[in-house]
Amino acid sequence: MSAEAAAMEQAKANWQLYLTLSQELLKFIDQNDIDEFLELERQRSIVVGRMKALPETEIFRQTDECRALVAKIRPLDMQILYKAKSWLNKSRQQNATVRSYDLQSFNPLGNLVNRKY
Repeated sequence: MSAEAAAMEQAKANWQLYLTLSQELLKFIDQNDIDEFLELERQRSIVVGRMKALPETEIFRQTDECRALVAKIRPLDMQILYKAKSWLNKSRQQNATVRSYDLQSFNPLGNLVNRKY
């Protein structure tokens, strides 16, 4: 196998790995397993870096095979983005609720009124 053919195979493998990681990201965010989700996102970022570093990625992008992979990836990415934003908003709301209760417990006047003499 020539070096160019091997590089094209690597470009194809990178795109397929990106698809697989995207499917796994969606699965773990649905399970609310954020630690695993973040680890998979880190791995997917590494794959993107490899894709950008490989010149044959742009050549592979022009193929029908890559277009088919992109057609599968695009809706997954949109779902991941929507669910990640939703999780982040819910998390912020929960943190704000917890903080509001914490602030009430530090009210010095409230502590004075709650004392028993």
